[in-house]
Amino acid sequence: MLKRWQSWIPAGGGLRDEDWARRHRLLTLLLAACVGGLTIFGAFRHALASPWLISVLLVLPCVVAAARVRNRRFASVAVAFGFVVVCAGFVAMCDGLTEAHFSFFIAVAALALYRDWAPFGMFLVATTLDHAILGTLVHTSTFDHHGDHVNPFVWAALHGGAVLLAAGFQLAQWALTEDEERRAQENLDDREAQLSVAFDETPVPMVMFSPTGELLRMNTAYRKWLRLPDELPAGFGVADLPITPIDNTMDGLFDNLAAKSTHNAIRQYRRNDTGETLWAEAHSTSLFDKDGRLKLIFIHCQDVTESRRQQEELHHQVRHDSLTGLLSRSAFEGDLQALLSANADGAAMLYLDVDRFKSINDGSGHSAGDSVLKAISARLTALAPAGALIARFGGDEFVVAVPGGPEVGVPTGEAILAAFGEPLPVEDNMLTVSLSIGLAMARDADQAEDSVLAADTAMYSAKRSGGNRMKIFNEQMRVSVQERIAGEKLLREALAGNREETLPVWFQPIVRAENGEIVGAEALIRMRAADGSIIGPNQFIPAAEETGMIVPLGEHVLIMALRHLVEWRHDIGYISVNVSPRQLAEPDFVPLLADLLAANPEIDPKRLVLEITETALLGSSLDVRERLETIKSLGVRIALDDFGTGYSSLTWLQNIPADVVKLDRSFVAGLSSDARKSSIIQAVLWLAKSLGMSAVAEGVEEEADQHALHAAGCELLQGYLFGKPMPPVEFGERVQRSSMATTP
Repeated sequence: MLKRWQSWIPAGGGLRDEDWARRHRLLTLLLAACVGGLTIFGAFRHALASPWLISVLLVLPCVVAAARVRNRRFASVAVAFGFVVVCAGFVAMCDGLTEAHFSFFIAVAALALYRDWAPFGMFLVATTLDHAILGTLVHTSTFDHHGDHVNPFVWAALHGGAVLLAAGFQLAQWALTEDEERRAQENLDDREAQLSVAFDETPVPMVMFSPTGELLRMNTAYRKWLRLPDELPAGFGVADLPITPIDNTMDGLFDNLAAKSTHNAIRQYRRNDTGETLWAEAHSTSLFDKDGRLKLIFIHCQDVTESRRQQEELHHQVRHDSLTGLLSRSAFEGDLQALLSANADGAAMLYLDVDRFKSINDGSGHSAGDSVLKAISARLTALAPAGALIARFGGDEFVVAVPGGPEVGVPTGEAILAAFGEPLPVEDNMLTVSLSIGLAMARDADQAEDSVLAADTAMYSAKRSGGNRMKIFNEQMRVSVQERIAGEKLLREALAGNREETLPVWFQPIVRAENGEIVGAEALIRMRAADGSIIGPNQFIPAAEETGMIVPLGEHVLIMALRHLVEWRHDIGYISVNVSPRQLAEPDFVPLLADLLAANPEIDPKRLVLEITETALLGSSLDVRERLETIKSLGVRIALDDFGTGYSSLTWLQNIPADVVKLDRSFVAGLSSDARKSSIIQAVLWLAKSLGMSAVAEGVEEEADQHALHAAGCELLQGYLFGKPMPPVEFGERVQRSSMATTP
């Protein structure tokens, strides 16, 4: 029950020092002002007598005590006593006028500002004693009626009770206010506790700074992130943090944050203790007071180092080739634009391709091929001048852009060729690799794409010339490329049409040296244009080889050759067909050949001869002997074409299971007048005969060479002297005439 009543009584106190000081200063000034007010009132009423003097003499010490005493309670009691004296003196100066007693009610309300029982209770007690004592001693100056001298204490009690009632309402208001403040404080404490939990326990690093950069508060995540101790020295601020922005100072960062209400930034920092770098995304909020002055800066941070590294790695992967680490095609094209825009002298474009890389890749495996590409990339990087761009365009193609003109590009290309004359270290082995290089110039950014295409064109020219060399682009190369593109287009159209019409197969006779009798023929492909004109193989065979269309083209020639073998089965002994290395490498080639022979059972397979060029075999990645042995098992004969133009012809004679050797025209032309050629021919013919092979001499155009070959023992001849390639009808007629001419 007592606690219940206590809940209705204000506890008193509870004011913050600055709030109490403001209220005390106000009441002290009012007390001092009352001294002046009493003086003015007394002068107006001509009442500057003893009540005024006594009041002033008592109030002035109270004002001095209120201003000088540091103890809150003593100072407030002095003010309360001073107000009692002022009210009593005012009543006395008014001769006990009832209305003058209202000043006590005003004073009660004023002293309630202290919210302290000491001054408030002191005033109530002093007021009651004032009315009792003065009402008894000088009742005419205390009450303005004549009943007070009979029972002065009763009137004192009545006046005191009235003041007490007035004070009661102040107490009720005081108690209600305290209760509301208590509830507000409890709510505030709950919210602060919730915010503290949210601030301290969140895994996101958070920190608060003062306007001067002093660290006010931080959570556990922030402390762990920056590896800060639990206790920080006084005045610890932004400049003392163990990280430093790489692109700015920490002070500059704080000024930037303080200048904006909100700010987002991702910046790179360096840890002062370890030197490691980190990326952090910071979101700051600046809090200002009502006058616009900065109060604090709240920052929450997120370590984005890992995601930044992933972005950088992804960016690197986009810009660089994953195998070699060189620039990718797209990155090279962008950087080339910038290089040409910044360099007035332009750039030299070197387009490089590895010679016979397919044989390395297929013969040794893709891992070995990858190792070769890495070794090539490393050597190119070491050779390229400063400022050069190096890219891998895919496969075994590389591009180097060197700032400057031909005076820089040509020596660079020559240095690369010379460097690759030395073997490459590949997987604990030394491998000799050669390159074909095309060189073209680019003067400005508008020529970037064209210059790469031009260098590519020059590279193909170098490759067709045998590789391991550099070619400088010229306009004639562009014409050749355009012709090749046109030939490719025509070839695609021809293959898509009626091949017997669009791709006629002509035949060139192969004759006996002794009497000119036609004993065989070589099948040679031609193309018929839309206007009916005939296009030679030089205009479309290179495109067929590069695009892979040589495979269906070769199949068509085989079909037509077998068809005419059936037609001329009583007239000629055999037909030879050229087989490209691309066609020979096809896994379906041997099954296709077997199916074609099975479809024509009346043909003796020995009447079909497949011509394989010696130089083509050098670049093949196949086990050539195994593939040719499989073909021979079908009964088909093998001819080694263009013999003598390769690097190791005698080796091929020994290793390749050939049946026929076709002597290249470079040995035949002028044979009758060149004793050295005659000796070589005789040696080759003797070797071929000893290996059980027959020989055919190609390119015979002079009768003197015919007689010289016949005298050397070459039994079969081929060349314009006996007939150019001709359509089947014309060739059939020629065979008939030859047969009649040689028939006894």
